[in-house]
Amino acid sequence: MKPLKIGKLKIASPLFLSPMVDVTDLPFRLICRRAGAAMCYTEMIYIDAILHENKKTLNLLKTSKEDSPIGLQITGNNIEEFKKFARLPLLKNYDLIDINCGCPSIRITGNEAGSYLLQHPEKIAQMIKILKGAGYTVTAKIRLGFKENNVLKVAKIIEEAGADAITVHARLAIHGRDVPADWSWIKKVKESVKIPVIGNGDIFTGKDAKRMLEICDGVMVARGAIGDPLIFQRILNYLKLEKEEKFSVKKNIQAFKEYLSLENKIYGKEVDLGRIKYLGGKFLRGFNGASKAREELMKLKSIEKIEDLVDKLLI
Repeated sequence: MKPLKIGKLKIASPLFLSPMVDVTDLPFRLICRRAGAAMCYTEMIYIDAILHENKKTLNLLKTSKEDSPIGLQITGNNIEEFKKFARLPLLKNYDLIDINCGCPSIRITGNEAGSYLLQHPEKIAQMIKILKGAGYTVTAKIRLGFKENNVLKVAKIIEEAGADAITVHARLAIHGRDVPADWSWIKKVKESVKIPVIGNGDIFTGKDAKRMLEICDGVMVARGAIGDPLIFQRILNYLKLEKEEKFSVKKNIQAFKEYLSLENKIYGKEVDLGRIKYLGGKFLRGFNGASKAREELMKLKSIEKIEDLVDKLLI
């Protein structure tokens, strides 16, 4: 497996963890990296929240030496804010800046950000040029379109604006998860641009990852990693041996225990119990009594009590 180069940044393998709101904080990224994710991102953050430096945003911006290479994923719609943002010293803590042009949430699109931007690719180009002009490695994450497919046009505009790579989630913004990702468009984007293309959408096995890498430069895992960071380990094994390794309940609960330890260490009293319970519900699966364990998890009032629950499950 060859390293992947994005601008001047060299990434050890083409395995990416997708930025996901309420999921990819620093502790979760570290667990995924230890399992084999070569490139990770912060969860999507509005640039105006970064400019205002509120406490919650500062926690989302946390990174560490082990959390490398790291991308800062942002979204927004105000060009003047982008100009201010590009001058922030904190940007030097990140290896690249990724512009989210794919989030379909009405909360985001209603503010003319995320996938809403796909209807205005010239605005995406302006954002890229501002960040490139400030000297940063810049990428964009897009979908096939907002309501109509315009992915080839948008990809070309992003490339011409100077972006160093592009990630394509192979669904329209109006499509739910019940609509299969159409990878044929990722292949078409790869054939139409010269910059690296990372494919995203419906990656759940090593075989899926191998198929994706046959049509583009990198593979980004999203839902498949939620509550299952060891998917990266299984993908790496498949790419070496072409043999799918089975999901291990015990290893997964141990990974949850490690995640809890990192949450406690990094955030302490500021730990987000709601986030932990959401993710914990995804970790606790595949065994007799999993439903009961999830119910008990949701009633617990501290991270220490959750750690006790996990310890009992490992006995």
